Amino acid sequence: MREVDEEVRKEQAVQFWDRWGKWIAGLVIIGLAAFGGWLYWSNQQTSAAEAEAEQLSMLLEGLSDGTNTDVEDELSALAESRRPIIRAEALLTQAALALQGEDRARAIEVFAVIAADDGLPQQFRDIATIRQTAVEFEDMEPQAVIDRLASLAVPGNPWFGSAAELTAVAMIRMGDEEGAGALFAQMANDESVPETLRTRAVQMAGVLGVDAVPDEPVDMEEQTVPNQPLAAETAEEASS
Repeated sequence: MREVDEEVRKEQAVQFWDRWGKWIAGLVIIGLAAFGGWLYWSNQQTSAAEAEAEQLSMLLEGLSDGTNTDVEDELSALAESRRPIIRAEALLTQAALALQGEDRARAIEVFAVIAADDGLPQQFRDIATIRQTAVEFEDMEPQAVIDRLASLAVPGNPWFGSAAELTAVAMIRMGDEEGAGALFAQMANDESVPETLRTRAVQMAGVLGVDAVPDEPVDMEEQTVPNQPLAAETAEEASS
């Protein structure tokens, strides 16, 4: 009986292989081919990303030391990259160069492109929104500034300081000095806000009649605040 059972099992195995063997072998081959293709594609993507990152790094280094100023064609190509960070960095560099060349319209256009690109990381879109607003601040209606920066000018947001300062200045232009003073006071007491912005916030809040000196005051003696208009200064910092 054992011999008969073994023969039956062998016969069943042979029949199964005869019926499904080629399909199983084909699926294994297809699976291996797909896995090999994925490994090749992944390696190609990694190599391409490394090449773009190196190209961008060399380009920025050349701009920094002044050895390479003719970079528009390279930047334009990198600005079309499928890799979000490379694309964002290239676009921000284009905008910065436009500002250096005093081409405000071009800079505003590029910042707007970054801010509207939902394929980019949010932090790049947010800083582009702030820089765009800073550059065109003097040409915007105060309420338009406030509306655009509403989601950023809140405590806890990484860009709270810059967005709140522009918002507060817009409030002053609208005649809402009480609201502006309260916002400057929030900035002054927020330790996550850069020291320079906190110093200005303390001073501006004081001018508006709000005591905004924090529990641990910023060092007013070591901070120097230029005498230029606040909105212009904010625009300059946000564009640098």
